[in-house]
Amino acid sequence: MAVEIVYETHSISDHNESGIASGWLPGELSERGRALAAELGERRRHDGLAAVFSSDLRRAVQTAEIAFGGSGIPLLRDRRLRECHYGELDGMPVSLLEKRRGRHIGEPWPGGQSYQDVVNQTSDFLTELAVTWDGGKVLLIAHSANRWALQHLLHGVPLGDLVDAPFDWRPGWTYHLPDGWTGPGRQA
Repeated sequence: MAVEIVYETHSISDHNESGIASGWLPGELSERGRALAAELGERRRHDGLAAVFSSDLRRAVQTAEIAFGGSGIPLLRDRRLRECHYGELDGMPVSLLEKRRGRHIGEPWPGGQSYQDVVNQTSDFLTELAVTWDGGKVLLIAHSANRWALQHLLHGVPLGDLVDAPFDWRPGWTYHLPDGWTGPGRQA
């Protein structure tokens, strides 16, 4: 049986409200972000989730804890679900990030990662997920680069098309990890 993945972005952080691209900075949910995290829990708590996985960055962990704390659903952190590491540019203005994304699909940000690195981390996570949670429904709370990685890996959308498109928030995306998935282009 395939794994059903529900993907949600972490809730709004102080950095989001200030126009800052956090990268690997921990981030802190804003007051509005905390309210939206609670709404996420109301929306998803009764979806039959086997587990909730989040990035280990503070803003994603806070989202998971506010939304699902006390629900009995296991909350698991995984560093492979981190946002792209902008290295020396973690904390740069989003306006600067948007102008440079396309240059860093395969080329790492100075002292950081490329978007392909995020795809590789996400692929590794999905390979483990396919074995460990086969037939289950899980929720991922992560970052925009991870959603691009899912779109690229599971729907074949070119990374260049994804990183240059404006982020269009919505209340969740659903993906299906095929039976026997072992990575891009490799079925067991």
